Amino acid sequence: MKFATYHNGQPDGQLMVVSRDLSRAVDASSIAPDLLHALQHWEELAPALQRLSDALNDGDRSGAGVFDPARCMAPLPRTFQWCDASAFLNHGHLMERAFNTEPIPDFDTVPVMYQGASDDFLGPCVPVPMPDEALGIDFEGEFGVVTGALPMGVTSDLAERAIRLVVQLNDWSLRALAGREMRAGFGFLQAKPSTSFAPVAVTPDELGDAWRDGRVQLDLEVSWNDVHFGRPNGGEMHYSFGELLAHAARTRKLGAGTILGSGTVSNAGGERGSACIAERRVIEILAQGAPLTAFMRFGDRVRMCARTAGGEAPFGAIDQRVVAAGETQRA
Repeated sequence: MKFATYHNGQPDGQLMVVSRDLSRAVDASSIAPDLLHALQHWEELAPALQRLSDALNDGDRSGAGVFDPARCMAPLPRTFQWCDASAFLNHGHLMERAFNTEPIPDFDTVPVMYQGASDDFLGPCVPVPMPDEALGIDFEGEFGVVTGALPMGVTSDLAERAIRLVVQLNDWSLRALAGREMRAGFGFLQAKPSTSFAPVAVTPDELGDAWRDGRVQLDLEVSWNDVHFGRPNGGEMHYSFGELLAHAARTRKLGAGTILGSGTVSNAGGERGSACIAERRVIEILAQGAPLTAFMRFGDRVRMCARTAGGEAPFGAIDQRVVAAGETQRA
């Protein structure tokens, strides 16, 4: 199944079921008013949602319209828990060099994760307000999962089986603030503005062979101001999503609707480019002694779109412009 959330004037939006090819969408609010409600009552509501999805994919256009990403909020506009990991070791090691921090202890055996704000996720097409260009505005392309309820101490195998949805996201960062917050040891706060999401959340089975070993085995195409920036593949995650969820739930339970991000998609070797500016800057420092690439400016545009080998885009695309805070934003 594929889901999106349309603006309807309510904080949690209107739940839509989207066709497999992302061409059509049908209102699912008679089954569940919003996606968080559906996740909280998954066992009860999933069969009806599946029937609606099957009918839409079989060509039933009753009540269906053209799918419009511009009408989309984040699939989950808000939820109770958002955690983000750093599961691509190549990116983590490069960031240690970027911020001149000590190597993270046990980085390859214990996942690194922070708990972020989950009350204000951004849709895929809205302008993104930032307070100041001098703060080092950066994008970070990631994959993520949305889980059902998990008990404290859950195993990685059981956690993976509880994954309800897979998402694609941009975990915005303000690099000028990140170094101090990392050194303080309490995790990110000001350095992490609201996270953006691609318009469509998908059940793992929709990815076919691209969902394997608890990882999203897809290329994440990133362009900046219409210039290709990178195409790293999600299969190089050191930890699976099941392992990451088990880590998050070691000392607490996780509620249905918890979102967990992979951290910036990154591949060793550098041939595929990067999914964030900071990583490219570190590579430039190592190769040439100084960074050549500046961070984003107001008016800059970033586009992120995961693609299958056949060219399909299962999540749709994030396509956003950075604006000064206070500038009028379109709905």
